[in-house]
Amino acid sequence: MATKRISRKEAKARAHETLMRLRKQHPDAHCELVHRDAFELLVATVLSAQTTDVAVNKATPALFKKYPTAQALAKAETSDVESLISTIGMYRQKTKNILGLARKLIAEHGGHVPSTLDALVALPGVGRKTANVVLGVIFGQPEGVVVDTHVQRISQRLGWTSSTEPADIEKNLCSILPREDWDIASHTIIFHGRRICSARKPQCDKCSVNDACPSAFNAEHVGRKVRSTSATPKHG
Repeated sequence: MATKRISRKEAKARAHETLMRLRKQHPDAHCELVHRDAFELLVATVLSAQTTDVAVNKATPALFKKYPTAQALAKAETSDVESLISTIGMYRQKTKNILGLARKLIAEHGGHVPSTLDALVALPGVGRKTANVVLGVIFGQPEGVVVDTHVQRISQRLGWTSSTEPADIEKNLCSILPREDWDIASHTIIFHGRRICSARKPQCDKCSVNDACPSAFNAEHVGRKVRSTSATPKHG
């Protein structure tokens, strides 16, 4: 199946329109980390680093039942928390992070999750990516677009960026998408990546924007991670 190729320049100019079309294809796109409030989302997002949302959602009900607030978690024993999240990758380091952030929330924010990027990234285990998840989902005020592996891959395929580093990709996306799109953009693209535009064997024939994608019907060769012997940097 063939489709008319468009230039990367044209793809960037049509970015908002393309995103809105993807929204129609995935109207249920949302943050899939189960949470009831800002504290639970913050902790769940920290736990989700290099781990699937599914794995996190299996572990957090017991964690939040025992430690439903920052005040409760701040008093927890390390061994107790480790046992509750031991099914999650890097659970020992993540235990240290969530205990540290809970204690810092108590010491500096009255137990409440702050609503600014600077305050969030000052918490243990919280990087720009995690902060923007919380800022977007809870407060509706993200300071950028959350870039995970799906967003990185699909942004490259759509011609929205040629960068390979998450920080640079985020800057590119923020420059071509209006600020009001920043939060929903990541959720929509993640759903599209999981359902249609997978890393291997993307289903271009089922994609609602294949006419606006410079990589359509050749997408498997674009946006794939390059394997190297060096460690991949983490982005919280």
